Amino acid sequence: MNIILVSNNMAKARTLSILQVSMIVFALVILPVLTVLMFIVPQEPAAQQGVKSLIPHHLRFSFNNPQKHLDAYAVQLGEMQARMMRLDAQSERLAKLAGDKKNIRNNKVEPSSTPKPNYTPTSSLGPALATPVLNTVTGANQGGPLVQSAPLTEVELQNQIADLMAQIEFKTEYLSEIEAKLLQQSVLKNTLPNSSPVDAAFNSSSFGWRLDPFNGHRAFHEGLDFTASTGTAIYAAAGGIVSTSEQTPDYGKIVKIDHGSGLETRYAHASTLLVKVGQRVAKGQKIAEVGSTGRSTGPHLHYEIRLNGNPLDPRKYLSASR
Repeated sequence: MNIILVSNNMAKARTLSILQVSMIVFALVILPVLTVLMFIVPQEPAAQQGVKSLIPHHLRFSFNNPQKHLDAYAVQLGEMQARMMRLDAQSERLAKLAGDKKNIRNNKVEPSSTPKPNYTPTSSLGPALATPVLNTVTGANQGGPLVQSAPLTEVELQNQIADLMAQIEFKTEYLSEIEAKLLQQSVLKNTLPNSSPVDAAFNSSSFGWRLDPFNGHRAFHEGLDFTASTGTAIYAAAGGIVSTSEQTPDYGKIVKIDHGSGLETRYAHASTLLVKVGQRVAKGQKIAEVGSTGRSTGPHLHYEIRLNGNPLDPRKYLSASR
């Protein structure tokens, strides 16, 4: 199929095929549209596209915005620095509990048997370029060829940060366990009845079998008797909560202190009671005064230690404090 063009200016008619007409329409309509689109849609330079295609996908963020990438590392390093400061504060608390500041501060804890280098940011290049802190031995002869260290890649830096974070996590957990144990020891030390309840020696009846002073029969004595004059101060052998402060026929005026975990101390035959039920008392606090109330032959303190209701020999606790 052909198209015949006829005009007054033409000497003769021209004949165009359908293909020729289509090409003319394409040139007049499609090409201008493509030209406009090229200006509307931004295109990256070919050279940049070629270089960028060679960069791994996980590194393209730094190519597009390196400052944000450096800031991300700075945040991570800042977080690690803050956690290290918390570890230092925790070490101070452990030093106070342990009473040995030097040993606590110099504890060497590694999560694995392989030594790991420490990395610190350089002052001029920022956190993204870190250099290892090398340990040298002073006073020792050294040598060997010089091997220049290669700059750290981003992946290596990420691995070092992750490794340091793992060490911080491990040391934090380790110090927390040590702190819990030391705190438990400190609490046990304050609640262990190992101090003398009165400023007098137990030179009267001892713990164990004896002849009862009233009927002369063989009987088991469940505590220690401290002979002292009336009004002598009676002190709490350990810290705890007063569970009993009353007068009974046998014990007379008695104070019982609960130290937790089933441990209890009893202070009997007092002349005056100075504490009330539910009151918290500290180790060495005055709780009563010596007397001769109840089943007693004269002024003295009858002192008992019981565990879950069973009598214990107080002499073992008193000797442990010496």
